[in-house]
Amino acid sequence: MANLLVRGVDDALVQSLRELAAAHGRSSEAEHREILARALRRPKRKSFAEVLMTMPDVGEDADFQRVDDAGEVARVFD
Repeated sequence: MANLLVRGVDDALVQSLRELAAAHGRSSEAEHREILARALRRPKRKSFAEVLMTMPDVGEDADFQRVDDAGEVARVFD
């Protein structure tokens, strides 16, 4: 395994790390490893294009055409 040295960390962050580690019953180093692992092992988010490609092909284009409403506001909740 590799080592990681982080310099110039704000004292308040170090204290928060110590408190979080104590709350979880582990060392600051173990808590730091856990935080890094959670942050970096998240599943990759899909792009907007990838999400669109997963949508099923339903309906015809005409089903989604705008209806000419002559400028009147639709009464949706009546």
